[in-house]
Amino acid sequence: MTALPKALYVPACLALALLVTPIIGLVSRVRWDTLSTDLFSSASLTALWLSMATAACATAVCVVLGTPLAVVIAKAPVRWASVLRAIVLVPLVLPPMVGGLALLALLGRSGLVGKPVFEATGYSLPYTTAAVVVAQSFVAMPFFVIAVEGALRSADGGYEQIAATLGARRWTVLRRITLPLVIPGLAAGAALSFARALGEFGATALFAGNAPGVTRTMPLAIYTAFNGVGVTQDSAVALSLLLLVSTAVIVLGLRSWRQDAIR
Repeated sequence: MTALPKALYVPACLALALLVTPIIGLVSRVRWDTLSTDLFSSASLTALWLSMATAACATAVCVVLGTPLAVVIAKAPVRWASVLRAIVLVPLVLPPMVGGLALLALLGRSGLVGKPVFEATGYSLPYTTAAVVVAQSFVAMPFFVIAVEGALRSADGGYEQIAATLGARRWTVLRRITLPLVIPGLAAGAALSFARALGEFGATALFAGNAPGVTRTMPLAIYTAFNGVGVTQDSAVALSLLLLVSTAVIVLGLRSWRQDAIR
């Protein structure tokens, strides 16, 4: 291994400190003697289960809709693939509040799609639990699509070609060859999507609101607590710790899986 300039370690340590010290600060605020009480209070449990349920639903949406999109991007010509990939990545770079505003402009009661739906049926999507799932799906979809597309591009396409020459239909090739080859990528994408959906805040707050038991997920409960409403601040710190642990488990699990795959 090539020796690195010693001066390089100074900014590297500062960058690491910038990432680690806030987490240490969070852990230092945890009241361990009342952790179980704070974490299992009625308001905390409601926010926790709502977050888990909506994140699971959003992950299912990402799998059902994102898998075909990932396949299309992976198999498309380079130019079209670049355009589609850029579109998929837009929610990653959009400020979360802008994403929520975009969803309102499309699906709100006076939105492009929401207005005719409301006039025809009287149904309005925003500020419902379903709106939470839509907002989470919007921000989590890129993680799933990019993970699966990468797995598809790195998979051996020879098996598909052999199956096609033997007369297998396109759906058969996709179902029996292509998708089984990228199951690890599908699992990784689903895990990343779930983690992103679990921590979603901005788009959810604007598009779905902050109603207890209906749209108040864990991030919103944490925000609400530090504004003096809903769960206590100790519960907010406990929920933050739970989110931190959940994210760490997912990241470490993905890293372990990748190392095993390389071996």
